[in-house]
Amino acid sequence: MEATFSTSIQKIKDQSLQKLDDVLAVEEPLEIQLSFYQDGKKITKPISITMRTPKDDKALALGFLYTEGIIKSNKEIANCQHLTSFDPSKQDNQILVELKESVKVQIDRLDRHFYTSSSCGVCGKASIDALKMQRTPNLKKDYPVFQAKHIMKFPSMMQNAQQVFQDTGGIHAAALFNLASELVLLKEDVGRHNAVDKLIGQAFLDNKLPLNEHLIMVSGRASFELIQKAVMVDIPILAAVGAPSSLAVQLAEDTGMTLLGFVKNQQMNCYTHPNRIKI
Repeated sequence: MEATFSTSIQKIKDQSLQKLDDVLAVEEPLEIQLSFYQDGKKITKPISITMRTPKDDKALALGFLYTEGIIKSNKEIANCQHLTSFDPSKQDNQILVELKESVKVQIDRLDRHFYTSSSCGVCGKASIDALKMQRTPNLKKDYPVFQAKHIMKFPSMMQNAQQVFQDTGGIHAAALFNLASELVLLKEDVGRHNAVDKLIGQAFLDNKLPLNEHLIMVSGRASFELIQKAVMVDIPILAAVGAPSSLAVQLAEDTGMTLLGFVKNQQMNCYTHPNRIKI
């Protein structure tokens, strides 16, 4: 399944009508199923449906499971693959993650029956208890340090690397920068939280976790769920092109994370823990 879709449109400009071809970002549901053992019996159940751009589905599924605290290591994974289906609507839209028999799963986390839309990674959770942190981050107070002048260049660096955005103009991204201010990984998706899950899932697959010497840059705003996901992999700095929410600021403050918003050329706002930013 492709990440973009071509369609014909009628464009109205300067009181004239033109028939043109346009390219859109694809949005399709992905059902994540989990297979695990309980009392020696193999159980398979769907645990999430998310609206996503069909690319990097394996990284998305594993990143979601990791940031929800369901899996802790890629050594726990026996297999991860799309399910075949005779139903065209489900083809490539279901993925199964199979855990090894020795892995213990907390059933109550699976029983929340997530429904995640492309615009909100939290609103589908069954109760406020689902928002509680799964872990306390292991962050050093004054480390790492990034120069502000470099961070201000990250949005343009990220946009230049966004192929689907360049084609469609309608997709989010999450990018990972190292201590040398180099862009080392970027993922795109119609959902901001999905882009972060894809990023974290790829780092999970590559045995690169934790990410405590990196900065994550996200397009759009910085919301609570993005901070929560970043906390799960010990991200010390999260920067956003847009505004943070009040709950995102509160969570970043409480966990020791540096949170930046409105990052653009020549300016940005630092909301929490400015000690990691060098002027």
